[in-house]
Formats: sequence, C-alpha cells, structure tokens
Amino acid sequence: MEEGDLRVLMRDLAGGGILSEDRTEALFSAIMTGALGGVPLASILTAMSVRGETEAELRGAVRAVRSHMLPLAGGDPDAVDVCGTGGDGLGTLNISTAVAFVLAGMGVPVAKHGNRALSSRAGATDVLSALGIVPDEDFERQAYRLREDGLIFMAAPLHHPAMRHAGEVRRALGFRTLFNLIGPLANPAGVRRQMVGVFDARWMDPVARALGGLGSTCVWVVHGDTDMGGSDELTLAGPGRISAWEGGDLRHLAVSADMAGLASRPIAAIAGGDAAHNARMLRDLLAGATGAYRDTVLLNAAVALHVAGRANIVVDNAIAPDRLQANVMQAADAIDSGAALSALERATRSLTDIDRSVPVSSFTMQQSGSL
Repeated sequence: MEEGDLRVLMRDLAGGGILSEDRTEALFSAIMTGALGGVPLASILTAMSVRGETEAELRGAVRAVRSHMLPLAGGDPDAVDVCGTGGDGLGTLNISTAVAFVLAGMGVPVAKHGNRALSSRAGATDVLSALGIVPDEDFERQAYRLREDGLIFMAAPLHHPAMRHAGEVRRALGFRTLFNLIGPLANPAGVRRQMVGVFDARWMDPVARALGGLGSTCVWVVHGDTDMGGSDELTLAGPGRISAWEGGDLRHLAVSADMAGLASRPIAAIAGGDAAHNARMLRDLLAGATGAYRDTVLLNAAVALHVAGRANIVVDNAIAPDRLQANVMQAADAIDSGAALSALERATRSLTDIDRSVPVSSFTMQQSGSL
C-alpha cells in the first residue's frame, strides 16, 4: 500500500468512513506482508473498532488472510470444523475441542483449526498439548491423517505465519479487533461445513453470510445467552441463537437445553482452569464422566451433527426437539461406547513416531481467537 493511499485511508477512517471489501482486502494484505504496522496499524484497528466493523470489511479481511495462509491440500472434502472466536471472557472448559472428539467417534471427519487461549484460561492448542497432541508442521501428513483417522488439529500459527506481523500491535491494544473474527473464517483445510461460535450476537449474520459468500455449504453461527453474559458456545445456562446458512439462504433458529432433553445449569458449572485441569476434565468426560460439562458437549455435538450433514434437525424452519434429542443420544453413545475416547487415543498415538512435530514452545501463538 502506497504512503499516499495509507494517509487517505487513515483520514477516511478517522472521519468514520467505511471501507469497501476490496479496499479492506488491500489493507489487510499490506498487514500480512509486514508493510503496515506500528502506530498506523494501531490507529486503523482502533478507528475500525470504535466505529464498528462492517460485513464487507470482514469479508475483505478474510480474503486477504486466506490468500496468505499455508493451506492443507488433499484432505477430506466432507470434513467439518467446530470452533469459537473466543472473546466471551467466561473462562469455561473447552467445549468445541471435546465436541471434535465426539464427532470423530461418530465417524464425522473433523479438521479443527485452533490456537492458544485469548479470553479463556486454556485454548484448544494448550489443552491438546497437555493431552499429548502437539502441532504438526508436515501438512501432507496432516492430510493423510484426516483421510485415514478422520480427525486433525491444525495450529493457527503454522498455517497463518503472516499473522505474526499484527501480533505486537494487537497485544499492545489489548481489546478485540477484526482479527478476533478472522481465525474461524480461515480454516486451512478449506472446510465447507462449519459450526462457529461468536462472542457478540451482532456478528452472527455477518459471519454466516461471509462464509456463505466465500463458498461454504452449511454454516451455523451460534451464540449463547447465559447468566453471566454472552457465550461463543451453546450452553445449558440460557437460550441459544443460531444464524444458519444453508442452500444459499440465511435463517434464524433457536435452541435450548430443554429442547435437547437436558437440564439447565449455570455457566459456573462448566468453569475451566489451566490447561492441565481442562485436559484432565476432557479426558474424564470422554471416559464417561457425567455432569454439566458432558451435557454441554452433547448439546453442541447434536447441533454439529446437522451441520456435518449427518442428521437433519430442522423441520418447518425450526429445530425439532425430537430430532435434536435423537442426535444427543447418538453423541452420548459415542462417549459411552468408548468411540470418542478412542478418537483421542488415535490422535495421540498417531504422533508417537513422528520426528518432525513442532513443540508448542517453539513458535509464538498470535491472538486470532481461542478457536
């Protein structure tokens, strides 16, 4: 981006101006190449945050990040991703990571994109590392394992090294920016089916439409209302809202614990801890432990089964409780039969003899969402 163009852009943003999708793509491409950083980048991100980012700006930013990522080719075209943007500040146990194992236990291929914690105490990569599943830099091997084992975890910094150029500024700013939404929209495996949790309900429709416009087949963007604020997961602590993109159309749905045949529980019932604690709770869950954590995972897995195209739960533009409950039973069986735990054990064993795995400590995780 030329210096003159940058000055014009900063002047426009300072006056409350809105960027087009193409202009935003050019801006974020400059960020990804390291051509724009420091005070100018901080000023731009702050101005956009204060004014409120737009859907077109989100699409442009995602296009830029995708164009600079290192993709995973040759995986499974039917794979699904389940992830949250992070940023809800609730510090819960890891829901979407647990859901990934449950889905894999049901034979659903999962290509999960993850990172270290941003707002939670332990993000997906933190917990996976504590479970003995470390990031793998060999993308061909990742694709093979996705095809053979039906489950992989992709560490964001390995596939998005260009994001490092914004890391220092984002850490210095210390508040959410457009970058917090980009991670789940830039899955390196190019999945076309996603269940995405967002920290702020105002982003539900824009994220769904953005992914739909970028070629996704089925996207359910979820947000949960809880007794302690909004959640980027569906929970037992309050009603959940869904913006569903399917067949080129956007519709709005509602879901709740009682619709799934589950008891309501306060969000504190799934409060998390550090990576070791959350990993222990996740393993106990897959080994059959009961309680609020299990039920929360079952609820999310039941919805994710629809997103994966395995079990439709929508009738007459609403979620049918009987179908949702049938999905809950399928997810429960995957745990109780040991299939979900076997998926965890396969993921751990598959790395045993790998000599090119990258320890978590050997690279810096940028804050693109807890995923």
